[in-house]
Amino acid sequence: MRHQVCIVGAGPSGLLLGQILARAGIDAVILEARSAEHVLSRIRAGVLETGLVDQMRACGCGDRLDREGLVHHGFSMAFADRTHRIDLAGLTGGRSVVVYGQTEVTRDLMDARAEFGAATVYEAASVEIHDFDGVKPWVTYRKDGVTQVIDCDFVVGCDGFHGVSRASVPEAALTLYERIYGTAWLGLLADVPPADEELVYARHDRGFALASMRSHSRSRFYVQVPPTERVEDWSDQRFYDEFRRRLPEAVADRVVPGPSIEKSIAALRSFVAEPLRFGRLFLVGDAGHIVPPTGAKGLNLAASDVHYLATGLREFYEEQSSAGIDAYSARALARIWKAERFSWSMTAMMHLLPETGAFGARMQLAELDYIASSEVASAAIAENYVGLPY
Repeated sequence: MRHQVCIVGAGPSGLLLGQILARAGIDAVILEARSAEHVLSRIRAGVLETGLVDQMRACGCGDRLDREGLVHHGFSMAFADRTHRIDLAGLTGGRSVVVYGQTEVTRDLMDARAEFGAATVYEAASVEIHDFDGVKPWVTYRKDGVTQVIDCDFVVGCDGFHGVSRASVPEAALTLYERIYGTAWLGLLADVPPADEELVYARHDRGFALASMRSHSRSRFYVQVPPTERVEDWSDQRFYDEFRRRLPEAVADRVVPGPSIEKSIAALRSFVAEPLRFGRLFLVGDAGHIVPPTGAKGLNLAASDVHYLATGLREFYEEQSSAGIDAYSARALARIWKAERFSWSMTAMMHLLPETGAFGARMQLAELDYIASSEVASAAIAENYVGLPY
């Protein structure tokens, strides 16, 4: 079979790219190793930058987001028995973020793709990418025991850190940058009201905590734990007790315990692969970069990748120009490294890391005190949090 673009991975970045291309009249097929149900079962972040919200609206997927998403004009940073609110709107000329779960983004994009009648193959096994260093790449996969072949102009890897796309690139062609933080987040999802109207990031001598939410009735709470911890060792009661210890008293008093829907542990890392283009193969999102979740940048970075690549592909097909796809890697990486810097700095400032020590702890508090006492410093946090321009 023949398609102009083959997208590997039906997470939000692959679906968003597919939706943008479909509306532009570009024929793109999506291959996904897992079932649609499995894709929708993934519990992920939910703080959306304006750039992603605008893309969802532009590709016809913004109606439910606009109805149900929670617009946040600020968030709080708690430390040393103090709480400092970062006034996103006031410090960035009225910009904000929207709290809307990644699962809901995925669902909206899936529904739109189905309505459009665009091709998605779920449970596509043994995907292999061939001849992407030439002008006629092709992709093979197995479905129901039969090997299928897709001829295409371009292949886009949206299949995550462990996917086949980056693994298909010769090691000599890649430069990898990585930071392992030696710590992790234990997250709990529950149908309980949020502990605060906005997100609260807490730096505590026992470790970091985050009071977040998905809606007015569903909350996502996190505590920092060693990466060797096991979920099964954390009862809901133990989690809530530890969570409340790390929050400001006024916020802790508003925590309503409830049975967990899901608990999971995620180790923190920063990772970037360079470049993001290899002939006719492009890497998007987690296939090319990972950020620790502290800055809420993972999904949003994938969306900016999609913006740059979709723009380049439209130029290729509509204007017969390769300028956009030629510039994709450099454009995307320029923004990626700024988001990596912000996520790294937020993580280092708010967490007790193996190397922190007594001096590092005092530096954290000094940095937080500076942010709380300086509008310029607060504005820098706000500018990065709402998202740098594409």
